Amino acid sequence: MNFLRVPLESAGDFDEIIDVRTPLEFADDHIPGAINAPVLSNEERVIVGTMYKQVSPFDASRVGAAMVARNIATHLETTFADRPRNWRALVYCWRGGMRSESMTVIMNKIGWRARQLEGGYKAYRRDVVASLDALPPTLDYIVLAGHTGSGKTRLLHALDDSGAQVLDLEALAMHRGSVLGAMPDVPQPSQKSFDTALIGALRGFDPKRPVFVEAESRRIGRITLPESLMTSLRGSTVCVEVSVSLEERVDLLLQEYGHLLALPGHFRTQLLRLVPLHGRAVIDQWLALFDAGQQRELSEALITRHYDPAYSRSARKMLPGLATAIPFGFHPGAQDLRAQAQALLALISPADRSGCATAPEASSGDR
Repeated sequence: MNFLRVPLESAGDFDEIIDVRTPLEFADDHIPGAINAPVLSNEERVIVGTMYKQVSPFDASRVGAAMVARNIATHLETTFADRPRNWRALVYCWRGGMRSESMTVIMNKIGWRARQLEGGYKAYRRDVVASLDALPPTLDYIVLAGHTGSGKTRLLHALDDSGAQVLDLEALAMHRGSVLGAMPDVPQPSQKSFDTALIGALRGFDPKRPVFVEAESRRIGRITLPESLMTSLRGSTVCVEVSVSLEERVDLLLQEYGHLLALPGHFRTQLLRLVPLHGRAVIDQWLALFDAGQQRELSEALITRHYDPAYSRSARKMLPGLATAIPFGFHPGAQDLRAQAQALLALISPADRSGCATAPEASSGDR
């Protein structure tokens, strides 16, 4: 059936991409735009795999084939019931094996022009890994640095609204990048899923225009940034250091992390993770502030005794361009965020600003 196989480069030629792996495999990562039509459920795959090892490959194949046939029949009667005769589907499984081949053969017997992705998801994943190594150095970055609570993410969003190219790594990682950065009830994506989202964002940028990005450590929660991207950010020739008053930073911290204060158990657990850094006595002081409802005092203590020293220790080592950074005073709680973003664009030299923004000038209401 080699004539039914096509390489990854042909994916754009099809009307729909069908991932026939289990729901768990699909949730871990999948080709963007693919729909999940599993030929084996999560439980069925375990049954077949166990039988393959403990009974025999023949018995596993016989039982698995029956399961696959039933599931394909169900998809034909439901998921694909309304597909037209000239519909073209690209089908893939883990490595281009029996699961995707079964679906592809049956679809072609029906009359659809279905094809099987050669190498399956593994071929796609290899392409993502290779692209994450090759693509970051082809872009020019303007890195936003600054202490925790300085509103860098808000500034990124305002720059985006102003027409600049923006890479929001924390949004892709679903984590704010600090010890309190986890979002309750919002799990982070898998590393593979993050990589897929990141490469999609990078491929969407115009290499002739700079990309604004917030300075990050190598890890955002449990997500690891690719070394090629980290090297490119450290080598950026344009860096902006965002400065905000302590009072405004405390205000922002209370706004951004207020939901954590409403979850005492979760918040206490996060604070206790800092015991190795600050000692039990200091953490007990912070817990006492928390228990007393002194949220503003606690936020200021976290900023001045935890976040700021950590920034001072690592920032200049991790970001050499900080020594010649463009200083930018920012007011993250103000209503004129877009006007402030455009003021930043005006500060950047014409050579660095070339193509930074394509949106029209802000209206008087934005200013």
